[in-house]
Amino acid sequence: MKMVKSLILGSAAGLIAMSGAQAADLPVKAKAVEYVRICSLYGAGFFYIPGTDTCIKLGGYLRVDTTFNGAPYDEPAWAGDLGQGNRFRDYFASRSRMALTVDTRTATEYGVVRTFGQLDWSFASPSGSVREVGPTGQAGGLNNGQQIATEMLFIQFAGFTFGRSASAYATPWHGYPGNNTSFLVGGHDTVTGTNNIQYTAQFGNGVSGTIGLDDPLAFNRVSVYNLANTSAAGVVTLQSLTGTGASANAYAGVHAPDIVGNIRVDQAWGLFQISGSLHEVSGSYNALTHVVTGGLVTPFGGPTFGANGLSEISGHPDTKWGGSVMAALQIKNIPTGAGDDIKMDVSWGKGNMKNIIGTSAGVRAFNIFGGGSGGAYQSIGFANATDAVYLPTFAGGDGTLHLTEGFGFRGAFNHNWDPFWSTSLFGGYAAIRYDGTAKNFYCAAYAASNLGAQSADFSCNPDFNLAQIGLITRWTPVKNLTFSAEVLYFHLDQKFTGSKVLTPTAPKPTAVYNYADQDTVSLNIRAQRNF
Repeated sequence: MKMVKSLILGSAAGLIAMSGAQAADLPVKAKAVEYVRICSLYGAGFFYIPGTDTCIKLGGYLRVDTTFNGAPYDEPAWAGDLGQGNRFRDYFASRSRMALTVDTRTATEYGVVRTFGQLDWSFASPSGSVREVGPTGQAGGLNNGQQIATEMLFIQFAGFTFGRSASAYATPWHGYPGNNTSFLVGGHDTVTGTNNIQYTAQFGNGVSGTIGLDDPLAFNRVSVYNLANTSAAGVVTLQSLTGTGASANAYAGVHAPDIVGNIRVDQAWGLFQISGSLHEVSGSYNALTHVVTGGLVTPFGGPTFGANGLSEISGHPDTKWGGSVMAALQIKNIPTGAGDDIKMDVSWGKGNMKNIIGTSAGVRAFNIFGGGSGGAYQSIGFANATDAVYLPTFAGGDGTLHLTEGFGFRGAFNHNWDPFWSTSLFGGYAAIRYDGTAKNFYCAAYAASNLGAQSADFSCNPDFNLAQIGLITRWTPVKNLTFSAEVLYFHLDQKFTGSKVLTPTAPKPTAVYNYADQDTVSLNIRAQRNF
């Protein structure tokens, strides 16, 4: 019995050992491969980030363009060397840019959480102007035309937007109703985004409303002119009023955000939007110093204003609030062809001229020279946009900010000839006006800064109008690849009359110049591949 028991136990132990050995020899089951899954919730191009419920889309474009008789992205020859038409100007300028966008979206119980960002790598023609030659000895200085820039960078959650995004004031097309140029006048443009916080409410049936707070520093402050910049000799000097187009900016620091908002209706027939903006206008001090940085002449020429030891005790003008309103309309399904539309917007503002002049530039001064007549060396047309001007009481003024007023319009008719060819006819207009007191102060400062002889019919008036009209044709041989050619005409309607001895920015000589309206035409050629 004992022997039988031992055999049974031994056999069981052997079986257990054998089964254990066989189990150890079996291969371990591999983890499942996690494939990238398409996310169809938010349109084409999205996919799930592996291991998450977040969808992501990578995109962007590569763009190459060249502008003849203008600066990159079709800026007209309306200032600097181009406006002077001198030997330092470049006959053409080119730019190559690659943009990368990252768009992520996650569905939550509060709605979609979205993040978006865009990074641009660019190489633009460095200016050939001797005024911008840097320490390396190459045109354009140390950066030599190479640029890295960010555009939109924002988070959206439960109707809120935080970060750098388009202003709640903006239309969907910004300054691009149908054009390539980034310098179409006539209205608001924050196409690359500005730091803000905003909230959008959807009311149903395509009706929405947005209210926001914008940081105005990057885009929405033009200039405040202190018309009594006293030098050591006590003489009023302001070179920006001589026709050289300086940025003589006496704005104070940012004290309050812009308050902006819109009501918008989106329907199958198109879009209608009303926008409003409140903008703080504030001067720094009454006593300021004429400053020339490093002895260099800037592209716009002339001085800027800096503080001195008397600035804080000299006082300052009281802050005022300006603003603007805009009405925008898009009409779709017009009978001229499939996909054709009309986009337009009209604006009025006071103390908020960036929303009237628009363009992708900040401070805006226009200075163009042309052929002279009646014995004059040349003609000159110049205009300076401001949010306000003031003349302190110690200089004979009233010490009050006088807000500048303006009106703007822009629009485009966009027509598709067939699936491969399209054309847009577009234009813009802006009218800038100073009140009677501001004109008197401005012209007194101009006279004190320009002591040269003048003709009997000379008159001073800082008001001006800007007008543009352009035509662009595009060819899209394959999807997302477009070649385009754009012709842009610009007209400066300035209000000075007669002639005067002036000393413009070098290399222009001190000579007699006629005041006259000016025109310029540019041509932009572009190739763009979206992905």
